Amino acid sequence: MVTKKKMEIPMIDFSKLEGEERSETMALLHHACEKWGFFQIENHGVDKQLMEKVKKLVNQHYEEKMEKSFYNSEIVKSVEDKNKTTDIDWESTFFLWHRPNNKINEYTNLSEELRKTIDEYIDQLIKVAEKLSELMCENLGLEKDHMKMAFSGTKGPSVGTKVAKYPKCPHPELVRGLREHTDAGGIILLLQDDQVPGLEFLKEGKWVNIPPSKNNTIFVNTGDQVEVLSNGYYKSTVHRVMTDKDGSRLSIATFYNPNGESVISPAPKLLYPNRYTFQDYLKLYSSTKFEEKGPRFESMKNMCY
Repeated sequence: MVTKKKMEIPMIDFSKLEGEERSETMALLHHACEKWGFFQIENHGVDKQLMEKVKKLVNQHYEEKMEKSFYNSEIVKSVEDKNKTTDIDWESTFFLWHRPNNKINEYTNLSEELRKTIDEYIDQLIKVAEKLSELMCENLGLEKDHMKMAFSGTKGPSVGTKVAKYPKCPHPELVRGLREHTDAGGIILLLQDDQVPGLEFLKEGKWVNIPPSKNNTIFVNTGDQVEVLSNGYYKSTVHRVMTDKDGSRLSIATFYNPNGESVISPAPKLLYPNRYTFQDYLKLYSSTKFEEKGPRFESMKNMCY
């Protein structure tokens, strides 16, 4: 049985990136990406009143347009019959596309105020995602725009938001809010409930409870494409959402992803040399044995077959 674990989740303070503590902050970010796959950021520059407004309007939309239909759904009937379910998720959701083409005004069932507010929020959040991509690249020894360019294709990165409510569940032991998975894309920025818990990440074989976000910190995790691009240095992490008998949890997850046409591969700088003969390596080694191995590996990269 996998037990749950209490841990101090890394907190990255963006305000320290400009001062004397920059190197320490960058080291903490690298550690979080390498050893955790998730972290929190504060002083991120997104307007906190705007974040509060987004949460308020989404909750209002759910109560007015989604809650009744959810509790009349087959998911609810199945759980009320006390059937343990392994192939459904106890969630009420909708998805919004922002980039490369902004489709927010196509969602006519959303109020104009909600569409306008989300649009403004996403404009600010994309800047945070781009900043994070630059910082990750710097820590990996890549050009700062490497990830952004890799994600962009010819149209720019793909940005979308999954808006979810995980309603109160009468039998939380029977169903997950969202089943265990890793995220397919790039950088995920989560604006989540400040009261109701439920999000859990797997670390070192144990589930870590992610507490509700206080003071509008943003919770971040990395997806599968960051793992590939970083040649496995930064790993995507399995996570899930548990249901709650007493609380209805809000989750607004924005995905900063590669464009659909983007070709993803590990950054060449991060790859070890490959497809060379040992004899060729020994030839180079004989004259560089007492030197650093790094330049030797770089030389071997140019001798691939």
